[in-house]
Amino acid sequence: MEFGSNFGGVLRTVSIADALTDDLRSKVLDGVFEAGSIITETEVAANYGVSRPTAKAAIVSLVYSGLLRREANKPAYVPRLTRTDVEDIYFVRINIEASVVSYLAEKRITPEGAEKAVILLAEVHQDAPPSTFVAADLAFHRSLVDAAESPRLSNLYAQLLGEIHLSMVQSRYALGQERIVGEHSKVLRALENGDGDGAKALLTEHLIGACEALSRVFDSLD
Repeated sequence: MEFGSNFGGVLRTVSIADALTDDLRSKVLDGVFEAGSIITETEVAANYGVSRPTAKAAIVSLVYSGLLRREANKPAYVPRLTRTDVEDIYFVRINIEASVVSYLAEKRITPEGAEKAVILLAEVHQDAPPSTFVAADLAFHRSLVDAAESPRLSNLYAQLLGEIHLSMVQSRYALGQERIVGEHSKVLRALENGDGDGAKALLTEHLIGACEALSRVFDSLD
C-alpha cells in the first residue's frame, strides 16, 4: 500500500522519538493508516526526515502498545482486530476495572480526574473525530485505574489502552455519548457513597454492554 501524503506532520517540541511515536499513533487511531497498512522503518525515516534507529524506536513502541503488530523478519502493520480480540481485551478490562472500583469505594476515593473526564466527554462536539470521542471516554477509565496509585497496575492497563482505542475506532462505533456519560456518572456516585458492590456492578454492566456492542459490529465486518 502506498501512503503518499499520509506521512508527515508537525512534530511537537519533545524528543524526536516521542514526537514521532505520537504522530504515528494519531494516524493509526484516526484511521489515516487503515487496518492492514504496512509501516516500515525505511518509509517512516524518509517521510519524517529522521534516522532509521529513531523510526525503529517509534515502531517498536507502537508494537508494544498493541497499535501495530510485527512477525519475525517482517515489517510492522496495523492489525485488523476481530471479535475474539475484542472479547479477550474486555475480559482483561473487566477484571482489572471491577477490582479497582471496589478498592476505590472501600477507600472512599472519587478521582477528580474521572469527574473531569465525564464533563469533557459530555462537551465533545458531535462532529469531532472518532478518536477524540474515544480518548475522552477512555480518560475516565484510566483515571479510575490511576487513582489506585499502583504503578504496576497503571502500566499494565496502559498496555491495553491502545488496542481498546483501536477496536472502537476500527468499528466506528461507540455506545453513544449520552449513555456513556450517564453510566460513568452512576459509577462515580456509587464511589462517592462508598458502595463497592454497586460500583463494581455498574462498571461491569457498562463494560459488558460495550463489549457486546463492539463484538456485533466486528461480526458484521468479517
